[in-house]
Amino acid sequence: MATERMAFDDLPPAVLAGVESHAGEIVKAEMVSQGFNSEIAARVFTANGAFFVKGLRADHKRVWTQRREAEVNPFLRGIAPALRWQTEDAGWVLLGFEALNGHHADYSPGSPDLPKVADVLSRLGEVGCPDIELRHMEQRLERYAAKPSDLAHFAGNSLVHTDLNNENVMVDGPAYLVDWAWASRGAAWLDAAYWVVWLMAAGGHDPQSAERWAGRIPAWQTAAPEAVTAFALATVNVWEEIAGEDPDPWTAGIRDASRRWAEHRKAA
Repeated sequence: MATERMAFDDLPPAVLAGVESHAGEIVKAEMVSQGFNSEIAARVFTANGAFFVKGLRADHKRVWTQRREAEVNPFLRGIAPALRWQTEDAGWVLLGFEALNGHHADYSPGSPDLPKVADVLSRLGEVGCPDIELRHMEQRLERYAAKPSDLAHFAGNSLVHTDLNNENVMVDGPAYLVDWAWASRGAAWLDAAYWVVWLMAAGGHDPQSAERWAGRIPAWQTAAPEAVTAFALATVNVWEEIAGEDPDPWTAGIRDASRRWAEHRKAA
């Protein structure tokens, strides 16, 4: 469920003063409509430059995602925008990232963004998992696997993003992965597999086309075919639960893409 968004300028004066102590005098702020996990999401222009600022109230049930992003960011140089500052004032937790000037990745067939996304996922696959608290993928997918023995396929010691929605991929020259709220520890090939579903949901990609793009990511080659099939079956169960009885068109599109991929894997 999306978190209700509020305007940056409506933050308490003490919070805005805390931002200025890190970022310089605030000149203006522009709300960002994308994203579901933050109460505050804005491009903030200050005397010291521009920042992307996201935040939650300190008592919000998902405030742990803010701290997770802060902890994981130092390990993602060149993969995610750098975290420039963080502040916790007057009941709010805010993160200030370097502001990118690009666009959300276009996943449609023939898009020049696709090789860039494959490149950033390839580089992520080389990152060892940092020694911080992270959920394990075999735990996250435990309720959704077709059978308990499938869970071993998802275990690993790589840092995985797990939310390859195109709005979480910014292209500003190269591609960058943003919104690390659901970062986890697992098999290195999992993000390539997540990408398959989002490519199909974007339209124009059939399962074979989407898997060819995933095949450009070296970690994908480390996954046994039965492991990929196990993941596809778990993923369709995830999206069936999210969609429920009466999904909105966006959610229904992702659910339907996951269904098509699972059927393709079962028939292969």
